[in-house]
Amino acid sequence: MDFLKMMKQAKQMQEQMGSLQEAFSEIETEGTSGGGLVTIKIAGKGEIRSLKIDPSLFKEDDVEILEDLIIAAHNEARIKAEAMMQEKTQELMGGLGLPAGMKLPF
Repeated sequence: MDFLKMMKQAKQMQEQMGSLQEAFSEIETEGTSGGGLVTIKIAGKGEIRSLKIDPSLFKEDDVEILEDLIIAAHNEARIKAEAMMQEKTQELMGGLGLPAGMKLPF
């Protein structure tokens, strides 16, 4: 492969990755726990955008359970966001002729 061609591809990939990261920050995913009692929406980078808690969970004795459900919902939403980002990255990398399974450092 020609060195100049490789450099052009690297520059192109860098620009596309910047665009992808920007778009990723706008992605919103949702996670639920407790059979839908807790729902959380996060941005692609993990910031919480909304949190909904079923009123039945507002009992003094259930605070620890509620905390665990919020964490579980957040983790589910974060995992979905990471999977979406990986899928988009694979699509981007597919056209560049890089070795299969090669991962980027982010």
